[in-house]
Amino acid sequence: MEKVLELLADGGFHSGEALGSVAGISRAAIWKKLKMLEALGLQIDSVKGRGYRLHPGVELLNNKRILDALDPSVREAVVVHTCLKTASTNDLVREIPVASPSIKGVCLAEYQTSGRGRRGRAWDNPFGSTISMSLRWFYSAGMASLEGLSLAVGLGVLKALERCGAGNLKLKWPNDVLWSSPDGFQKLSGILLELHGDPTGDCEVIIGIGVNIALSQKQINNINQPAVDMQRVCGTTVSRNRVASELINGLCRTLDIFSQRGFGHFQEQWEQYDAFAGQNVVLDASGNMVSGIASGVNGHGGLLLKTSEGMKIFNGGEVSLKAVTLGKSK
Repeated sequence: MEKVLELLADGGFHSGEALGSVAGISRAAIWKKLKMLEALGLQIDSVKGRGYRLHPGVELLNNKRILDALDPSVREAVVVHTCLKTASTNDLVREIPVASPSIKGVCLAEYQTSGRGRRGRAWDNPFGSTISMSLRWFYSAGMASLEGLSLAVGLGVLKALERCGAGNLKLKWPNDVLWSSPDGFQKLSGILLELHGDPTGDCEVIIGIGVNIALSQKQINNINQPAVDMQRVCGTTVSRNRVASELINGLCRTLDIFSQRGFGHFQEQWEQYDAFAGQNVVLDASGNMVSGIASGVNGHGGLLLKTSEGMKIFNGGEVSLKAVTLGKSK
Protein backbone atom coordinates (compact mmCIF):
# COMPACT_ATOMS: atom_id res chain seq x y z
CA MET A 1 0.00 0.00 0.00
CA GLU A 2 2.95 2.35 0.50
CA LYS A 3 3.67 2.25 -3.24
CA VAL A 4 0.00 2.84 -4.02
CA LEU A 5 -0.13 5.84 -1.70
CA GLU A 6 3.06 7.22 -3.23
CA LEU A 7 1.32 7.10 -6.61
CA LEU A 8 -1.84 8.74 -5.25
CA ALA A 9 0.23 11.44 -3.52
CA ASP A 10 0.49 13.42 -6.77
CA GLY A 11 -3.20 14.32 -6.45
CA GLY A 12 -4.11 12.96 -9.88
CA PHE A 13 -6.51 10.19 -10.84
CA HIS A 14 -5.16 6.65 -11.23
CA SER A 15 -7.07 3.64 -12.47
CA GLY A 16 -7.52 0.56 -10.35
CA GLU A 17 -5.56 -1.36 -12.97
CA ALA A 18 -2.59 1.02 -12.69
CA LEU A 19 -2.65 0.88 -8.89
CA GLY A 20 -2.90 -2.91 -8.99
CA SER A 21 0.10 -3.10 -11.31
CA VAL A 22 2.20 -1.03 -8.90
CA ALA A 23 1.12 -3.09 -5.88
CA GLY A 24 1.23 -6.45 -7.66
CA ILE A 25 -2.37 -7.28 -6.79
CA SER A 26 -5.73 -7.35 -8.60
CA ARG A 27 -8.06 -4.40 -9.15
CA ALA A 28 -10.54 -6.01 -6.76
CA ALA A 29 -7.86 -6.24 -4.07
CA ILE A 30 -6.96 -2.58 -4.64
CA TRP A 31 -10.60 -1.62 -4.16
CA LYS A 32 -10.74 -3.50 -0.85
CA LYS A 33 -7.53 -1.89 0.42
CA LEU A 34 -8.70 1.59 -0.52
CA LYS A 35 -11.96 0.93 1.33
CA MET A 36 -9.91 -0.10 4.37
CA LEU A 37 -7.97 3.18 4.18
CA GLU A 38 -11.23 5.12 3.92
CA ALA A 39 -12.46 3.35 7.04
CA LEU A 40 -9.36 4.69 8.84
CA GLY A 41 -10.28 8.22 7.83
CA LEU A 42 -8.34 8.78 4.58
CA GLN A 43 -10.41 10.81 2.11
CA ILE A 44 -10.25 9.20 -1.36
CA ASP A 45 -12.26 10.34 -4.38
CA SER A 46 -13.57 7.71 -6.80
CA VAL A 47 -14.82 8.76 -10.25
CA LYS A 48 -16.10 6.21 -12.76
CA GLY A 49 -13.93 6.09 -15.85
CA ARG A 50 -11.12 8.07 -14.21
CA GLY A 51 -10.15 6.02 -11.16
CA TYR A 52 -9.06 7.10 -7.70
CA ARG A 53 -7.26 10.08 -6.21
CA LEU A 54 -6.56 11.57 -2.81
CA HIS A 55 -9.15 14.17 -1.93
CA PRO A 56 -7.82 17.69 -2.65
CA GLY A 57 -6.07 19.01 0.43
CA VAL A 58 -4.91 15.59 1.64
CA GLU A 59 -1.12 15.55 1.90
CA LEU A 60 0.81 12.46 2.92
CA LEU A 61 3.93 12.65 5.06
CA ASN A 62 7.18 12.93 3.11
CA ASN A 63 10.38 12.28 5.04
CA LYS A 64 12.60 14.18 2.58
CA ARG A 65 10.39 17.26 2.56
CA ILE A 66 10.36 17.30 6.36
CA LEU A 67 14.15 16.99 6.59
CA ASP A 68 14.78 19.59 3.88
CA ALA A 69 12.74 22.18 5.80
CA LEU A 70 14.61 21.70 9.09
CA ASP A 71 17.12 24.24 10.33
CA PRO A 72 20.64 22.95 9.45
CA SER A 73 21.62 22.66 13.12
CA VAL A 74 18.44 20.71 13.89
CA ARG A 75 18.86 18.42 10.88
CA GLU A 76 22.23 17.31 12.26
CA ALA A 77 20.77 16.56 15.68
CA VAL A 78 17.73 14.42 14.82
CA VAL A 79 16.79 11.14 13.19
CA VAL A 80 13.35 11.37 11.60
CA HIS A 81 11.27 8.28 10.79
CA THR A 82 7.85 8.31 9.07
CA CYS A 83 5.50 5.34 8.74
CA LEU A 84 2.01 4.54 7.53
CA LYS A 85 0.66 2.84 10.64
CA THR A 86 1.75 2.02 14.17
CA ALA A 87 0.17 1.33 17.54
CA SER A 88 1.63 4.47 19.11
CA THR A 89 4.40 6.83 18.01
CA ASN A 90 5.32 7.20 21.70
CA ASP A 91 6.25 3.51 21.68
CA LEU A 92 7.76 3.35 18.19
CA VAL A 93 10.09 6.31 18.74
CA ARG A 94 11.97 4.31 21.38
CA GLU A 95 12.94 1.80 18.69
CA ILE A 96 14.63 4.38 16.45
CA PRO A 97 18.41 3.90 16.71
CA VAL A 98 20.47 7.03 17.37
CA ALA A 99 24.25 7.41 17.22
CA SER A 100 24.54 9.12 20.61
CA PRO A 101 22.38 10.42 23.49
CA SER A 102 22.71 13.93 22.04
CA ILE A 103 20.67 12.88 18.99
CA LYS A 104 16.88 13.17 19.24
CA GLY A 105 14.70 10.52 17.63
CA VAL A 106 11.49 11.66 15.93
CA CYS A 107 8.66 9.44 14.70
CA LEU A 108 5.60 10.45 12.66
CA ALA A 109 2.75 8.17 11.59
CA GLU A 110 -0.14 8.58 9.18
CA TYR A 111 -2.30 6.55 11.55
CA GLN A 112 -2.13 5.20 15.10
CA THR A 113 -4.23 2.29 16.32
CA SER A 114 -3.66 3.09 20.01
CA GLY A 115 -2.75 6.77 20.24
CA ARG A 116 -2.63 8.02 23.83
CA GLY A 117 -3.74 11.32 25.32
CA ARG A 118 -3.57 12.72 28.83
CA ARG A 119 -5.42 11.04 31.70
CA GLY A 120 -5.65 7.74 29.81
CA ARG A 121 -7.77 9.14 26.99
CA ALA A 122 -7.43 7.91 23.42
CA TRP A 123 -6.19 10.37 20.77
CA ASP A 124 -8.18 10.00 17.57
CA ASN A 125 -6.16 10.61 14.41
CA PRO A 126 -7.90 9.89 11.09
CA PHE A 127 -5.48 8.65 8.42
CA GLY A 128 -3.60 11.48 6.72
CA SER A 129 -5.53 14.26 8.50
CA THR A 130 -3.44 15.01 11.59
CA ILE A 131 0.10 15.19 12.87
CA SER A 132 0.86 12.27 15.19
CA MET A 133 4.45 12.77 16.28
CA SER A 134 6.75 11.72 19.09
CA LEU A 135 10.22 12.96 20.01
CA ARG A 136 12.67 11.11 22.23
CA TRP A 137 15.10 13.22 24.29
CA PHE A 138 17.85 12.03 26.61
CA TYR A 139 18.39 14.29 29.62
CA SER A 140 21.16 13.86 32.17
CA ALA A 141 20.14 16.21 35.00
CA GLY A 142 17.37 13.98 36.35
CA MET A 143 13.60 13.99 36.27
CA ALA A 144 13.44 16.23 39.34
CA SER A 145 14.70 19.16 37.24
CA LEU A 146 12.07 18.70 34.51
CA GLU A 147 9.35 20.67 36.33
CA GLY A 148 7.53 22.89 33.89
CA LEU A 149 8.76 21.03 30.80
CA SER A 150 5.24 20.20 29.63
CA LEU A 151 4.34 23.91 29.71
CA ALA A 152 7.50 24.86 27.80
CA VAL A 153 6.71 22.20 25.19
CA GLY A 154 3.15 23.50 24.86
CA LEU A 155 4.50 26.98 24.22
CA GLY A 156 6.95 25.61 21.65
CA VAL A 157 4.13 23.82 19.83
CA LEU A 158 1.97 26.96 19.84
CA LYS A 159 4.78 29.09 18.39
CA ALA A 160 5.41 26.48 15.68
CA LEU A 161 1.74 26.55 14.68
CA GLU A 162 1.83 30.35 14.62
CA ARG A 163 4.73 30.17 12.16
CA CYS A 164 2.46 28.03 9.95
CA GLY A 165 -0.19 30.75 9.87
CA ALA A 166 -2.36 30.04 12.93
CA GLY A 167 -3.64 32.93 15.02
CA ASN A 168 -5.71 33.51 18.17
CA LEU A 169 -4.05 30.56 19.90
CA LYS A 170 -4.07 30.06 23.66
CA LEU A 171 -2.62 27.59 26.16
CA LYS A 172 -4.65 25.57 28.62
CA TRP A 173 -2.62 24.49 31.63
CA PRO A 174 -0.66 22.33 31.57
CA ASN A 175 -0.14 21.97 27.80
CA ASP A 176 -3.19 21.91 25.48
CA VAL A 177 -3.19 24.34 22.55
CA LEU A 178 -6.59 25.96 22.00
CA TRP A 179 -8.04 28.22 19.34
CA SER A 180 -10.04 31.17 20.62
CA SER A 181 -13.09 31.35 18.33
CA PRO A 182 -16.36 33.31 18.51
CA ASP A 183 -17.93 30.10 19.85
CA GLY A 184 -15.36 29.70 22.61
CA PHE A 185 -12.19 27.67 22.96
CA GLN A 186 -11.65 24.71 20.64
CA LYS A 187 -8.81 22.21 20.98
CA LEU A 188 -6.22 22.23 18.19
CA SER A 189 -3.36 20.24 19.71
CA GLY A 190 -2.70 17.90 22.60
CA ILE A 191 0.61 16.92 24.21
CA LEU A 192 1.61 13.93 26.32
CA LEU A 193 4.96 13.57 28.13
CA GLU A 194 6.25 10.22 29.40
CA LEU A 195 9.34 10.15 31.62
CA HIS A 196 11.60 7.19 32.37
CA GLY A 197 14.79 7.04 34.42
CA ASP A 198 16.54 8.39 37.50
CA PRO A 199 15.14 11.30 39.54
CA THR A 200 18.66 12.73 39.84
CA GLY A 201 20.51 11.17 36.88
CA ASP A 202 20.04 10.02 33.31
CA CYS A 203 16.47 9.90 32.07
CA GLU A 204 14.47 9.59 28.87
CA VAL A 205 11.69 11.96 27.87
CA ILE A 206 9.11 10.95 25.27
CA ILE A 207 7.08 13.88 23.95
CA GLY A 208 3.93 12.92 22.04
CA ILE A 209 2.15 15.61 20.03
CA GLY A 210 -1.13 15.49 18.15
CA VAL A 211 -2.25 18.34 15.89
CA ASN A 212 -5.47 18.41 13.89
CA ILE A 213 -4.63 19.50 10.33
CA ALA A 214 -7.53 18.86 7.94
CA LEU A 215 -10.53 17.02 9.37
CA SER A 216 -13.93 16.51 7.80
CA GLN A 217 -16.94 17.91 9.65
CA LYS A 218 -17.93 14.36 10.55
CA GLN A 219 -14.51 13.75 12.07
CA ILE A 220 -14.75 17.01 14.03
CA ASN A 221 -18.19 15.99 15.32
CA ASN A 222 -16.87 12.61 16.49
CA ILE A 223 -14.36 14.23 18.86
CA ASN A 224 -15.68 14.26 22.43
CA GLN A 225 -14.88 17.94 23.03
CA PRO A 226 -14.95 21.20 21.04
CA ALA A 227 -12.19 20.81 18.45
CA VAL A 228 -10.78 22.53 15.39
CA ASP A 229 -8.08 21.94 12.78
CA MET A 230 -5.33 24.05 11.22
CA GLN A 231 -7.25 24.35 7.96
CA ARG A 232 -10.17 26.03 9.71
CA VAL A 233 -7.93 28.17 11.91
CA CYS A 234 -5.86 29.43 8.96
CA GLY A 235 -8.72 29.59 6.46
CA THR A 236 -6.64 27.80 3.84
CA THR A 237 -4.90 24.52 3.07
CA VAL A 238 -1.99 23.84 5.41
CA SER A 239 0.97 21.57 4.58
CA ARG A 240 1.30 18.70 7.04
CA ASN A 241 4.97 18.36 6.14
CA ARG A 242 5.62 22.01 6.89
CA VAL A 243 3.84 21.72 10.23
CA ALA A 244 5.93 18.65 11.06
CA SER A 245 9.17 20.50 10.24
CA GLU A 246 8.20 23.56 12.27
CA LEU A 247 7.27 21.36 15.24
CA ILE A 248 10.63 19.60 15.13
CA ASN A 249 12.51 22.90 14.78
CA GLY A 250 10.56 24.47 17.62
CA LEU A 251 10.82 21.50 19.96
CA CYS A 252 14.56 21.17 19.51
CA ARG A 253 15.07 24.86 20.28
CA THR A 254 12.75 24.62 23.29
CA LEU A 255 14.54 21.59 24.72
CA ASP A 256 17.98 23.13 24.24
CA ILE A 257 16.92 26.30 26.08
CA PHE A 258 15.08 24.37 28.79
CA SER A 259 18.15 22.24 29.53
CA GLN A 260 20.14 25.42 30.19
CA ARG A 261 17.60 27.75 31.82
CA GLY A 262 14.64 25.67 32.97
CA PHE A 263 11.00 26.75 32.82
CA GLY A 264 11.72 30.16 34.32
CA HIS A 265 12.89 31.33 30.90
CA PHE A 266 9.45 30.56 29.42
CA GLN A 267 7.20 31.60 32.32
CA GLU A 268 6.37 35.16 31.25
CA GLN A 269 5.62 34.24 27.66
CA TRP A 270 3.52 31.23 28.71
CA GLU A 271 1.38 33.54 30.85
CA GLN A 272 0.82 35.83 27.85
CA TYR A 273 -0.99 32.92 26.17
CA ASP A 274 -2.81 31.65 29.29
CA ALA A 275 -6.38 30.89 28.18
CA PHE A 276 -7.92 31.22 31.66
CA ALA A 277 -5.86 34.00 33.26
CA GLY A 278 -7.97 35.93 35.78
CA GLN A 279 -11.01 33.72 35.25
CA ASN A 280 -13.03 31.77 37.77
CA VAL A 281 -12.17 28.10 37.27
CA VAL A 282 -12.73 24.75 38.88
CA LEU A 283 -9.78 22.41 39.14
CA ASP A 284 -10.32 18.65 39.16
CA ALA A 285 -7.27 17.16 40.87
CA SER A 286 -7.90 13.41 40.83
CA GLY A 287 -11.51 13.90 41.92
CA ASN A 288 -10.81 16.73 44.37
CA MET A 289 -12.67 19.77 43.03
CA VAL A 290 -11.13 23.15 43.89
CA SER A 291 -12.62 26.49 42.81
CA GLY A 292 -10.72 29.75 42.47
CA ILE A 293 -9.29 32.38 40.16
CA ALA A 294 -6.56 31.27 37.75
CA SER A 295 -3.57 33.44 38.59
CA GLY A 296 -0.82 32.29 36.26
CA VAL A 297 1.98 29.84 37.01
CA ASN A 298 5.08 29.85 39.18
CA GLY A 299 8.69 29.37 38.06
CA HIS A 300 8.30 25.59 38.19
CA GLY A 301 5.16 25.48 36.03
CA GLY A 302 2.75 24.99 38.92
CA LEU A 303 -0.72 26.49 38.53
CA LEU A 304 -1.46 29.40 40.89
CA LEU A 305 -5.07 29.34 42.04
CA LYS A 306 -6.49 32.07 44.26
CA THR A 307 -9.03 30.34 46.50
CA SER A 308 -11.15 31.36 49.48
CA GLU A 309 -8.39 29.90 51.63
CA GLY A 310 -5.63 31.86 49.93
CA MET A 311 -3.25 31.21 47.04
CA LYS A 312 -2.63 27.53 46.29
CA ILE A 313 -0.18 25.85 43.92
CA PHE A 314 -1.07 22.80 41.84
CA ASN A 315 1.50 20.81 39.93
CA GLY A 316 1.12 18.41 36.98
CA GLY A 317 -0.39 14.96 37.08
CA GLU A 318 -3.99 13.85 36.87
CA VAL A 319 -5.35 17.36 36.80
CA SER A 320 -7.80 19.05 34.46
CA LEU A 321 -8.83 22.67 34.31
CA LYS A 322 -12.25 24.05 33.34
CA ALA A 323 -13.47 27.62 33.15
CA VAL A 324 -16.65 28.49 35.02
CA THR A 325 -19.21 30.86 33.52
CA LEU A 326 -22.59 31.72 35.08
CA GLY A 327 -22.30 28.82 37.45
CA LYS A 328 -21.58 26.28 34.71
CA SER A 329 -18.29 24.69 33.70
CA LYS A 330 -17.18 24.49 30.07
